[in-house]
Amino acid sequence: MAATPPPSKMRAWQYTTTEGGIEKNLIINADAPVPTPKPKQNLVKVIAMALNPADYKNAESGLIGRLLISKPATPGFDFAGRIITPGTDSPFKAGQLVFGVPNKWISNSLGSLCEYTLADSDAIVAIPDGVNPVDAASLPVAGLTAYQSIVPRVNRGDNVFINGGSGGVGALGIQMAKVLGSHVTTSCSTANVELCKSLGADEVIDYKKGSVLEALITSGRKYDHVVDNVGTDWGLYWGCDKYTKPDAMFIRVPLDMTLESGVSLLRKTFVPAMLGGPKRKGKLFWPDASLKDLSQVIEWVKEGKIRVVIDQSFLFEQAPEAFAKLKTGRAKGKIVVNVASE
Repeated sequence: MAATPPPSKMRAWQYTTTEGGIEKNLIINADAPVPTPKPKQNLVKVIAMALNPADYKNAESGLIGRLLISKPATPGFDFAGRIITPGTDSPFKAGQLVFGVPNKWISNSLGSLCEYTLADSDAIVAIPDGVNPVDAASLPVAGLTAYQSIVPRVNRGDNVFINGGSGGVGALGIQMAKVLGSHVTTSCSTANVELCKSLGADEVIDYKKGSVLEALITSGRKYDHVVDNVGTDWGLYWGCDKYTKPDAMFIRVPLDMTLESGVSLLRKTFVPAMLGGPKRKGKLFWPDASLKDLSQVIEWVKEGKIRVVIDQSFLFEQAPEAFAKLKTGRAKGKIVVNVASE
């Protein structure tokens, strides 16, 4: 497919402050300059992008949001698009469909909530024939998080507990753990129990009906691996010796900057087990932009072994509404913004 040369200007959602929330400060700049790629960078026309909590948490945090992200800034990590100008020695050709992340995971000022973005060749993967680019756009951060927090750490027959199975990461994590042959227990609200079961969960704990920790303990099952995608209940970690095996790993994906989180991190780091410190190994998690892992994730999608769950697709002009929906914490799967759907 022949590529069309890019215009000099593009539409981009931008913010200069996040006071009161990023969703209240996003403005469409219809005259934003199309970025000029460096020799090793690929210029990509964005088809769709998906939101992640990090898109607003980084922007709204003090250190990263104010000091490391230059303004005006365009948010967004996940995207799928079409190569317009390949970089020097790039394995991609003009017109090729790709998905991945823009350059610089944390402090990027040019994200994917715009019509054109930049990406190094080691941050994007070709979209296979038969895979919807909108589905592919939902996979980079959530797919890598689910994959790297589970796949290298779990064996066939293991018992895996995933706290928060109906969100973007949890929905993929359930399916990946089942691909590996694990027994999967997950938690969610009453409204999402059937969704989690349809994704392959063997047992679902409805947190609306009682304590997740108590349900895990009273079940009598001992877990080999735990992934916490919710991150609001540190009691699940401090009590995990009651429902996990001695060599189990507890991976906590989100980290909210609260007083409780700060105290728990200090306790986890400096207090020995005999004095009330951690009795199991724990790890705070952020994924690496691994081409190998992304390639495996998209291959599983192509093969039908995992499916992408999309809660809602928004038009490009509705980006602030998409952020508002994300912040409710009630999305089933991913929230997508169609930038220029084909």
